Amino acid sequence: MSANQGAPSATRVRPAEVALLASVFVVAACGLVYELVAGALASYLLGDSVLQFSTVIGTYLFAMGIGSWLSRHVERQLVANFLRIELLVGLIGGLMPAALFVAHGFLPVGASAPFRVLLYALVLAIGVLVGLEIPLVMRILKRQFRERYALKDLVSQVLTFDYLGALAVSVAFPLLLVPQLGRVRTGLAFGLLNAAVAVWALWLFRAELRAWRAHALACAAVFGVLVAAFAGADRLTSWSEDRFYGDTIIFSHTSPYQRLVVTAGSAGVRLFLNGNLQFHSRDEYRYHEALVHPVMAAHGAPKRVLVLGGGDGMAVREVLRHPSVEHITLVELDPAMTQLFSTEPLLTRLNGHALASPKLSIVNEDAFGWLDRHDEMFDVIVVDFPDPSNHAIGKLYTTSFYALLARHLAASGYAAVQTTSPLVARKSFWTVVATLEAAGLTTAPYHAHVPSFGEWGFVIASGRPFAMPRALPEGLRFLSVSGLPALFHFPPDMARVPAEPNRLSTQVLVQTFEEEWGRFHQ
Repeated sequence: MSANQGAPSATRVRPAEVALLASVFVVAACGLVYELVAGALASYLLGDSVLQFSTVIGTYLFAMGIGSWLSRHVERQLVANFLRIELLVGLIGGLMPAALFVAHGFLPVGASAPFRVLLYALVLAIGVLVGLEIPLVMRILKRQFRERYALKDLVSQVLTFDYLGALAVSVAFPLLLVPQLGRVRTGLAFGLLNAAVAVWALWLFRAELRAWRAHALACAAVFGVLVAAFAGADRLTSWSEDRFYGDTIIFSHTSPYQRLVVTAGSAGVRLFLNGNLQFHSRDEYRYHEALVHPVMAAHGAPKRVLVLGGGDGMAVREVLRHPSVEHITLVELDPAMTQLFSTEPLLTRLNGHALASPKLSIVNEDAFGWLDRHDEMFDVIVVDFPDPSNHAIGKLYTTSFYALLARHLAASGYAAVQTTSPLVARKSFWTVVATLEAAGLTTAPYHAHVPSFGEWGFVIASGRPFAMPRALPEGLRFLSVSGLPALFHFPPDMARVPAEPNRLSTQVLVQTFEEEWGRFHQ
């Protein structure tokens, strides 16, 4: 018999040890998911993704610090307290996206303060609970397997599994979870994972848990609530969005890039991206005629046209009114947009089946990268991006982007850029003008009244001065040759104000835009 035979093994891995380390992985994954869901929902519902993610992450980390500090006061019944915390995290974190959607549906448009209070209260609560979890797991491991772990080994093991869980979720969240489950179901699915960790602890430590039946009932109750919410997630999301949008939702989809919602009512069809109105069928013709025809007609006979953004096909529809056009390239980031407006009968009627035109090539790529990689030249470029409400879109309104744009514009060509309201967001509008000029382009700003948006602004940019067109396509409902000059006149309340160019390194436009529209919604 060897000297070591019968002695406790210092290397044998026990099932309870594996279970606890695996729970660290799950706990880290769940905590990060709740943080990402909160940031994504805040960006979707409030705008400015950089601000929302920064404040949500900061609040969450601060709350975790509080939870870690509070864990020092938990001295007894470590397993029971860990189990309770897991159930609370699963319940609050799992239901958080659904609660935020419901709250947003009840609140009037523009009433962001109560929503923010609820958002940060939930983030704080989850952060404190997650901050309590890891120290408790470390103490349970140390108590159960003290012969295996020195302090440095214990910390190393726990943090390794913690960081691995965070890595797995950070990759899966944008690529798999949100596209497949959506934000509400993603939260609920990970809430169920937290509850599963609690059940795991209930089984592993059943011999030392007091009031085992009460803990089992609590686990069953939490599971029941989360499963019921998961089953009703689609109905809950539809109900809250119906209340928010005010019309029947006929299509909704969460792509990796945005939330697309199409509504239909007695007044017409509307498209929303991340909660922001993109067009209303009753007056979209005013917007798209004003965006497209001044530059197309001023050129005279454009053959090659580039449309950036505009995945709904409305701008392409107007471009196709000009018989000289031989080829159109549409660069739209989100394939879900072009797919929807190529196949849905109600929407293809609105764009006149423009996306099925043999003259059109559709490219689903980021416009910035596409312009940088290609060298094709165009007679007319139509820029129809969403408003610069965050830095991801704001980069498409910078001197760097417009310099790229100028490289693709033929010597006699024109570009038309949709901006924002020169009445509501006056400085933002003139910032875009100043940015185009800083990129070396000559500008001709103009505006049009679109009832759904109010006064809306556009800018024509070129290497040569803009010449007022003498003819327009037949059948236009809004524009006329005689009425065009009035669009280029700005009354005193929309006249030019000093503004610095929007550069990629600063993106001053995003902050200005948020401030001006924020005041409007107050």
